[in-house]
Amino acid sequence: MDDIKIKLSLEFSISESDLEDGLAEYDEISVSRLIAQILDKSIAVDDVRCSVVEGPNNLEEVDELRAASSAG
Repeated sequence: MDDIKIKLSLEFSISESDLEDGLAEYDEISVSRLIAQILDKSIAVDDVRCSVVEGPNNLEEVDELRAASSAG
């Protein structure tokens, strides 16, 4: 057998400030890229594809959510 493909669904909650700090610490990386890098560094995965299905994927989207919640 050559490669094994694993597809998973992951859901987590994080405080707004922790998310902002984490993304800013890695030069404003996206959530999907951060998760892909964590997996790659942890177990040396050959091909990691990660996408955010729901919720903010970057700091700009966090700001948009904040503005929308303040407006309404």
